[in-house]
Amino acid sequence: MTETATVRVRRIMPAPPDVVFDEWLDPESLREWMCPRPDRIVALTVEPHVGGVVRFDVDAVDRTVLITGRFLEIDRPRLLRFTWSNSNWPDPTATSVVEVTFAPADDDQTLMSIEHTLVPSTEFDDFHNGWTLTFDQLGAFLQGR
Repeated sequence: MTETATVRVRRIMPAPPDVVFDEWLDPESLREWMCPRPDRIVALTVEPHVGGVVRFDVDAVDRTVLITGRFLEIDRPRLLRFTWSNSNWPDPTATSVVEVTFAPADDDQTLMSIEHTLVPSTEFDDFHNGWTLTFDQLGAFLQGR
């Protein structure tokens, strides 16, 4: 069995929780900020209901990556939980869990936190850096709205 790790990232986002939450379920928005650049989503599916599909086809610099999962919990505007499998992992059938929380912060902002559990330990640095950059991209996207 592969050892796993948990990735945690927190950021203040420049919009209220309902706005930030909705960006996670809007396909056009996700194309703009999801995946650390220079990687890009070339196709995606988001079915925002418990049991619904999450799928990102990612054009990475040196490879194509398929990310798939299913929504486990949707509690607008507080919580999103979904499974995450990555075709680029040592065991592409391994499944991790992403939990994103949204809490009100000062000045109509949001404290957004992610906890990505069951990540293969060999992938921790890539995922920590990836989520950090992705959060930065979402913050910039919200700032530019």
